Amino acid sequence: MLEIRDIYKTFNAGTQNEKRALNGVSLTLNDGDFVTVIGGNGAGKSTTLNAIAGVWPVDSGNILIDGVDITKLSEFKRAKYLGRVFQDPMTGTAATMSILENMAIAARRGKSRGLRWGVTKEEKELYMEMLRKVDLGLEDRLTSKVGLLSGGQRQALTLIMATIQKPQLLLLDEHTAALDPKTAKKVLALTDEVIAEHKLTAIMITHNMKDAIQYGNRLVMMHEGKIIYDVAGEEKKNLKVADLLVKFEQASGGEFANDRMMLS
Repeated sequence: MLEIRDIYKTFNAGTQNEKRALNGVSLTLNDGDFVTVIGGNGAGKSTTLNAIAGVWPVDSGNILIDGVDITKLSEFKRAKYLGRVFQDPMTGTAATMSILENMAIAARRGKSRGLRWGVTKEEKELYMEMLRKVDLGLEDRLTSKVGLLSGGQRQALTLIMATIQKPQLLLLDEHTAALDPKTAKKVLALTDEVIAEHKLTAIMITHNMKDAIQYGNRLVMMHEGKIIYDVAGEEKKNLKVADLLVKFEQASGGEFANDRMMLS
């Protein structure tokens, strides 16, 4: 479903602030893979997701989704292939519009627009059923402005919007990092449920090593713009955090020193 072939990206090339963010990243995801990605600050995790999404062009290499080379496509043209949930709960929704309006926009992504009633009765019932599954009381607040929702409610809504039209690839960029632990746990459980229900192919960046082990069928570790560890199946299920630290030291030649991840 996703093939990344030897991509490189350098920011501020030729200046004092030059930064090699991606250093020959190659990764292949099969249909239905749910991959968690971990690594320290500046490892290249978010840069990889932004390269897939087309936030900026890569310097070299290719990116293919379901066999289609999207390397040269602009960000908005890639949107039909992708669903995204961001770290900031304020991103991914229109704060001044209602829950109903936000969901209607997401349901019409990539479709032609015409002169007709905005939301049909059937659509409204469908949205309410989707929100009911989340169990956050959102089904009774369809006319509420999204900006009035809590961070957890907003991330849950963004997740539903990102998957309302089954995307070929779901990108989750530390989407629970800004939430309190209890809410983060609920949103992660919902994420796992949605991915399984729709049989989605997904990449989830997380700073929490326990979550990286618990969720998904595959784990990738990045360091200095490279993938240094890739594990799946039973081997992944049997991992412990201590094992990940040892793997990091073996692959990178140094100790893992990321306070945020260690505290998690």
